[in-house]
Amino acid sequence: MKYFHRTHLSPDDVVGQAARWFGARLSPTDEGERRRSFGGPLGQLSVTVRAEGGHYTLVTVETDQPGESEIDKLGKRFLTLLHTSAHQGHQPIGAY
Repeated sequence: MKYFHRTHLSPDDVVGQAARWFGARLSPTDEGERRRSFGGPLGQLSVTVRAEGGHYTLVTVETDQPGESEIDKLGKRFLTLLHTSAHQGHQPIGAY
């Protein structure tokens, strides 16, 4: 599955948050300038960021599992937490 999110956070902030969030749950498998990949018993996941439109950052989370798998839920939760990080008044809700 592939998920997208556009944020006002800088690419470096997003990569740092991805390393902390997924690194605590999965093993790092690959690292690039604006890409991090992780793996574990749940499957493989990669986070790619790129600057878009000047002050936006496009975040792509991609997994090797079908939708609604546990690793997909981790990816969606990460995107929700990014949104909360950029917008302090946002209250994350949902089961993932």
